[in-house]
Formats: sequence, structure tokens, C-alpha cells
Amino acid sequence: MKARDLAKLAAAVLVLAAGLAVGSAAAIGSQTNPQSGSTGLEATVPGAAPTQAATIGVPANGQVFTSTPITVSGLCKTGLLVKIFSNNVFTGSVTCVNGSFSLKVDLFSGRNDLVARVFDALDQQGPDSNTVSVTFRDAQFAQFGTHMTLSSSYARRGANPGDKLTWPFILSGGTAPYALSIDWGDSSAADLRSVSFPGIVNTSHIYTQAGVYTIVAKATDANGTSAYLQVVGVANGKISGSISAGTSSQASGNGKTVILWQPLLAAVPLLLAAFWLGRRHELYAIRHSLETSREQY
Repeated sequence: MKARDLAKLAAAVLVLAAGLAVGSAAAIGSQTNPQSGSTGLEATVPGAAPTQAATIGVPANGQVFTSTPITVSGLCKTGLLVKIFSNNVFTGSVTCVNGSFSLKVDLFSGRNDLVARVFDALDQQGPDSNTVSVTFRDAQFAQFGTHMTLSSSYARRGANPGDKLTWPFILSGGTAPYALSIDWGDSSAADLRSVSFPGIVNTSHIYTQAGVYTIVAKATDANGTSAYLQVVGVANGKISGSISAGTSSQASGNGKTVILWQPLLAAVPLLLAAFWLGRRHELYAIRHSLETSREQY
């Protein structure tokens, strides 16, 4: 094959690769999602409920406390939601991280039987932990004859980033009015509000980034008695990623135009091979011409 023919071959390969890239971009850009007549289907197949119970290591059985909140910690299976119950009443929740959990909970006056219960993402409950019995000597209850509690029907609640997450807290006992403080766990300023009557208090927050956050709510009544509740807030949704190397994308109307460089990259070895063969043939032709000239003279 002559050098001129090899050059033509290389040019043809280059044109073919460019055509493939443009054709791929046109094909992708012409699609509109969802397409007319298409049907989307989403389903969740539940797995088995958790089989491994959490273990409460702190506090110790029989401990006596004179102030709250107290720290409850122990071992658990990573990824599960751990709910703490005192006398079978929900008092706080936290996500198990690296095989352990730790959170602060309020206590009732007198004896408190603490139990940790684990739940998976589908809210399927696992077995109960060991029971730890502690005592809370409530000086404020003895002084004012009433005990304030802060609770919620939810241990974990979520929303997409940018959407409003609404959380109802339940205030009971104590003496109105109340001061309620909520730390949403995302480094934003705590929400402060005054509540005139006991009952359900609806609060809301907007997370800007996906993640799992520790929400801490604190309430204080007119007598200075306090209540505490820790729960888990989830900001779900898609996390925007960077565009992969070698691909350029641009939104245009309902379609999406994508320029694919892969065909050109695949053609590079062919172009190098064609160049090498053409160069070799050219040197061979020059050498042959010189040898022929010597023989003639």
C-alpha cells in the first residue's frame, strides 16, 4: 500500500470516528424522558427484620440520678436506628454508627426501666436489649408537684433537601408558658420559640444537604423545670456529582445533548498505526529509489 493510500485511510478513519460521535450525540439528544407511553415502576422488597439486639452498657443497673438528661450508650449493629424506651415510653433515638450508639435521654421521677430497641430502614423491629433499671430523684418534682415531659410520635423523620421537614413535638406537664429550643444538627442557628399551652407543637426546618442529623429539642417551663428529647432527622434525595471526564453535557429543552469522545479515543490507535505504516513505506520507497540510482550509474 502506498503512503498516499495510507493517508487516505487515516483520514477516512478520522471522519468515521467523528461521525460516530456526532451520531451518538444526536441520538441521545433526541430522547425525551419520560418518553410518551412509557411506564415507571418502583417497588420495595422487605428483607428480614433485625435479629441482633442492642446492648446497653451505660448507665449501670441500679444507678441513681439527681439530674437529667443522662447518657445512654452501648453496642448495636451499624446502620440500624436505636430507640430508647423508659417504662415502655419512647424517650429518644439515634443511628448506630461503627457498632455503637450514644444519646442523652430524659427520665421519669422514680424508677426507670431502660430498654433499647433496634429498627431497620423499613421500621422493622429487632429484639429488645437488656433492661437497665435506674432511679431519678426529681427535686423539682418534689418542689413543684409536677413533671414536664417532651415527646414525639416520631423517632426518625425525613424530607428531600430543599423541602420542608415538619416535626410535631408533644409538650405535657409543667407550668405554662414554655420556652422551646430545637437544634436541627446541621450547624444552623437553633430555633427558639415561646409556647403558651401544652400539647402538640409543630416545628419545621429545611436541610440543604443530604445526610442524617441529630435533632435535639429542649423545653423549659415557667418554674425552670426542663425536658429533653433527641431524635433523628434525615435529608434524603440525590447528591449532585461531578460530570465524568471525557463527557460534556448540556441541557437543551426537554432533551439532553451529550458529546461522546469515546469513538475518537478508540480511533487513536488506528491513526497511529496508519501513520507508522505510511512512514515506514515512505522510507522504504526512498531507500529503494537510491539503490536503483546507484545500479544505473
